[in-house]
Amino acid sequence: MPVHPGISAVADRYDGYILDLWGVLHNGVEPYAGVIDCLERLKAAGKRVCLLSNAPRRRAGVVAKLEGMGITSGHYDHLMTSGEATHDALADPPDAWHAALGRRCLHIGPPRDQDVFEGLGLEMVNDPALADFVVNTGIDDFDETIADYDPVLKACAERSLPMVCANPDLVVVVGTKMAICAGMLAQRYEELGGSVRYHGKPHAPVYKRCFDLLGISDRTRIVAVGDSFRTDVAGANAAGIDALLVTSGIHLEELATAWGEHPDPVKLAAAAAASGHVPRGAIPRFHW
Repeated sequence: MPVHPGISAVADRYDGYILDLWGVLHNGVEPYAGVIDCLERLKAAGKRVCLLSNAPRRRAGVVAKLEGMGITSGHYDHLMTSGEATHDALADPPDAWHAALGRRCLHIGPPRDQDVFEGLGLEMVNDPALADFVVNTGIDDFDETIADYDPVLKACAERSLPMVCANPDLVVVVGTKMAICAGMLAQRYEELGGSVRYHGKPHAPVYKRCFDLLGISDRTRIVAVGDSFRTDVAGANAAGIDALLVTSGIHLEELATAWGEHPDPVKLAAAAAASGHVPRGAIPRFHW
């Protein structure tokens, strides 16, 4: 697959951009170099931009976090999150599985994610023995491991509590290190025999939301830009749109020697083949 120097190399090919956040636009602390300039150039060129994050929070919280980094609402047209998708599924169940969840909810995750439950009228409980179901938004502290959560996961599995996962990501880049996400806890829960439903990338409903927001009928003119084969590239492949992989995100160590450097093409091809998900191209980082 081709490795482009930046977005300018493909800008004429697409009218709509679905952009990942963590690992592409920012590292959880600050925007990467060149990101704000690139967003401004896309807007100036008349491109439509929808940010799509597997953040297990609703849109308003993510908008505020981006504002604090200097990425304002003027830099993009729309924003969708897996947390918003989770809230919508709990408010208006899309299927029988969600409709049967019940009202007593155990939250596995930090207080910062509690906006997912706002206005739903759920009874929040702290004991698996009292819960009807679980909502998993991730870890409390970025240094925690799966082992820290095994006791509560096992207690929930023993009661066969259904789990809603508000972030399918396995890991995320925080500053310069990796931290596990809700998806890793959900995988462990499935290993324990638990039933899980995921909201966010790579699952189709969240892409449908983005298409509706962008208002571009020709999907060949839409590209998804992300740093994960498993979520960003897989989701784009399944949704029938092109994907552009940012190689300085969660796959940095296996694809490149340093942040922002071009990846080894042999390693890139091998990683794509191993994942089973093929991007249309790659860029070392998100810049013009």
